[in-house]
Amino acid sequence: MNRNEQESVLTLCLLAAFADGGQNDVERAELKRIAESLPNGDLQPVALYHRVLLGQAKVESAAAALTSAPQRQLAYEMAVCVCEADDALSEAEKSFLAQLRRELRLDAAATATIETQADQLTTEPLSAPPVIPATAAAISTAASTVVGADLEKMILNYAILNGALELLPETLATMAIIPLQMKMVYRVGKAHGYKLNRGHIKDLLATAGVGLTSQVVEGYARKLLGGLLGKVGGGMLRSVGKQVAGSAMTFATTWALGKMAVQYYAGGRKLSAIEMRSLFGSLTEQAHGLHGHYAAAIRDKAGSLNLTQLLPLIREQQ
Repeated sequence: MNRNEQESVLTLCLLAAFADGGQNDVERAELKRIAESLPNGDLQPVALYHRVLLGQAKVESAAAALTSAPQRQLAYEMAVCVCEADDALSEAEKSFLAQLRRELRLDAAATATIETQADQLTTEPLSAPPVIPATAAAISTAASTVVGADLEKMILNYAILNGALELLPETLATMAIIPLQMKMVYRVGKAHGYKLNRGHIKDLLATAGVGLTSQVVEGYARKLLGGLLGKVGGGMLRSVGKQVAGSAMTFATTWALGKMAVQYYAGGRKLSAIEMRSLFGSLTEQAHGLHGHYAAAIRDKAGSLNLTQLLPLIREQQ
């Protein structure tokens, strides 16, 4: 994509992020941070962010700059995934996507698959149907096993998998990171005797300063500016090097989130919001230092992933 096309796609991503009009302070702060952290070349992410925030960016003009069918389809896929990142679509988001579909000249058949897949990821249950142990002793033994070394290994595995997903060019690969993070937190809570739902987990992430929508926007922005989106085969391999920063960020966020959840639930959920933000920040710094040790494992994992089986992959993480 040339600069104008990149600008248009990123603008549509940001418009999608604000489409429901209900972004909280965490998401706004994260979207601003993302814009400020992205490389500023010919494209000026901070200026784009302010144009969207002030209502100066329009769907019509952004869509009109995308002239090829693959670009229009990609832009719509990204917008759908951004809108669905934090929950099922609101009426305002449905209206935005309907307008975007018209402006991009896409018919229902061309967009049905991505809409269905994104909705399935958003509504995927946090846990598999329970297997009930025969005795109370079995319950106690299972819990103590998970809370120990297995729990640490589980968190690392989620971090490696999410870092690997960020190296892939498919739009759904980035969107899948949120459901996986939520499943990880659910499993941590369950291991400490807490049965969580999506609302509990979203509140925990927000308290720590982790945005759902903003994570997806950041993943797409880094892939877009790194030339990774839409590439396949050898083209993808040549672009992976440019996406290392995005993968490292995702690895660190996932690992820090899992470790923070362990301390929070093991301690009886007594950490204050300030303590949680401080803890998450220090754990994120620690995770960035660990990334180099697992970079090869992340690349190997990315090479083995089959994104045509994305939903089964997520269901396997139980």
